[in-house]
Amino acid sequence: MKYRIIPVTPFQQNCTLLWCEQTRAAAVVDPGGDLDRIKAAVAEEGVKLEKILLTHAHIDHAGGTAALSHELGLEIEGPGKDDEFWIEGLPQQSQMFGFPAVDVFSPDRWLDDDDQVSFGEVTLDVVHCPGHTPGHVIFYHQPTALALVGDVLFQGSIGRTDFPRGDHDTLIRSIKEKLLPLGDEIDFIPGHGPMSTFGHERQTNPFIAGRFG
Repeated sequence: MKYRIIPVTPFQQNCTLLWCEQTRAAAVVDPGGDLDRIKAAVAEEGVKLEKILLTHAHIDHAGGTAALSHELGLEIEGPGKDDEFWIEGLPQQSQMFGFPAVDVFSPDRWLDDDDQVSFGEVTLDVVHCPGHTPGHVIFYHQPTALALVGDVLFQGSIGRTDFPRGDHDTLIRSIKEKLLPLGDEIDFIPGHGPMSTFGHERQTNPFIAGRFG
């Protein structure tokens, strides 16, 4: 599996293009906006976009989903069902944060713990990691030791929990019980900012360092 990070929206959200090296089938994770930029990356890499994967339904991660799905006929998988209220509120989110008007959508498939998503010959494991939003999921590709963690964990920080139905203790529990056990060597792509590893964050992240061994 190969990947390309495409920062989108004024929030510089890490939309990520993933593709299967054997079949060139691709998926896009969290197309928050700037669809021309996303489509240009697809063309430059010479891959065929098959589906949209969502970690959660905040505007900077999901704002371009309805338009991209409609234009290219893409299935939408994710996030978890508990983020449905965020999807329904996307038009209000777009107004609040000054984003272009967006449409709501209904995912073709809600995701939860132990689900898997696939494109080409690539299979990703789904892990439910609530706290930033109640339906937040992350995607883990075991063969390449890569995780896409949305806004659960960042280099040197963690996701905000001051939005509706966010919860700090739940987020910390998700990091401790769901992310870190995957292994210190796991590289992760966060929703914003540079990549890191779980081991580096375990040792240096001020929000979690020293708390979990």
